[in-house]
Amino acid sequence: MDFGIDRLLAEPALRAPLAGRRLALLAHPASVTAELAHSLDALAACPDLALAAAFGPQHGLRGDKQDNMVESPDFTDPASGVPVFSLYGAVRRPSPAMMDTFDVLLIDLQDLGCRIYTFVTTLRYVLEAAAAHGKAVWVLDRPNPAGRPVEGLRLREGWQSFVGAGPMPMRHGLTLGELGAWFAQTLKLDVEYRVVEMQGWRPDAAPGYGWPVGERVWINPSPNAPNLAMARSYAGTVMVEGTTLSEGRGTTRPLEMFGAPDIDARKVMAEMAALAPQWLAGCRLREVWFEPTFHKHMGKLCNGVMIHAEGPGYDHAAFKPWRVQAAALKAIRRLAPDYPLWRDFAYEYETGRLAIDVINGSPLLRQWVDDANATPGDLDALAAADEKAWAEERRPYLRY
Repeated sequence: MDFGIDRLLAEPALRAPLAGRRLALLAHPASVTAELAHSLDALAACPDLALAAAFGPQHGLRGDKQDNMVESPDFTDPASGVPVFSLYGAVRRPSPAMMDTFDVLLIDLQDLGCRIYTFVTTLRYVLEAAAAHGKAVWVLDRPNPAGRPVEGLRLREGWQSFVGAGPMPMRHGLTLGELGAWFAQTLKLDVEYRVVEMQGWRPDAAPGYGWPVGERVWINPSPNAPNLAMARSYAGTVMVEGTTLSEGRGTTRPLEMFGAPDIDARKVMAEMAALAPQWLAGCRLREVWFEPTFHKHMGKLCNGVMIHAEGPGYDHAAFKPWRVQAAALKAIRRLAPDYPLWRDFAYEYETGRLAIDVINGSPLLRQWVDDANATPGDLDALAAADEKAWAEERRPYLRY
């Protein structure tokens, strides 16, 4: 199959409207061609394109920043000589001076299909800036590795943040190109917007169900996104960032597991199975021991649970990562009602709100976990209504 960047480079007719226009590229380490050339290098080498600038999102154009809220500086690309502006440094939205450097912004970002992934918010911000400054935006589309399933509560009004760009559920099931069209329409942006579509993407086809396994190599779009199984689990495991539990940062399998020095993983798994066995379908859970080399519980032996979203036990249609993780949090609360579960710290520059609420786009998930009388059916009722509404709302934007 061909990604958007491959088609743009291979088809002169697609590039024709770019003739004589100054181009900028928004990219990260996973922005590579089928031949594994970085898109910045490939576009700079294209004789009929004029690359004038580049932008890097969170973690940087090179992806060198490990943790959240670690900012990247501006710099000059040594190979092409173009200025590279950071959208996760002094600013989150491009400044007027940055916008003056180009006519058309090409966006080539590998997304994970989850609302909280900040590349989604950066997409919104640059679309709004482009509308304000009369610039064009082209998304060079890439697969959503989590596929088409929809899951989770929608972000509530007033809870927008850098990890919550709009009222979509946690797992949105769109490509970045499709999301851009949704933003442009729902925000009523007067912007020249175009998607260079993929060819041959089959989001319902095994074994990848969104990612073309065997056709394209996996390259981390951010430092702690090491594989397809993580991308599938991320809509649930990302919630662990808002807790005192480790999400596996500082190990080789981050965001596929959770744990802490003071939990009993076997008891947690048994409680999850007793609480909501229907939520655990489509994956396998396994007790693990791990010692993070950095981040939460650094240097301490943690007992935890690994979520296996791959192999013979994986069922793409049945797997509900957000519910799996919700069940885990509820199980810990039931086993130890006074456990200090919620982490109180600034999260993506949001203060005065608990991180778990910022992540979920409302307090609803946390309130369900903490309410001893709340049942899985209660959370299902809330989420199912949101999921059904989103599935209908996104329908006009599906391109594949």
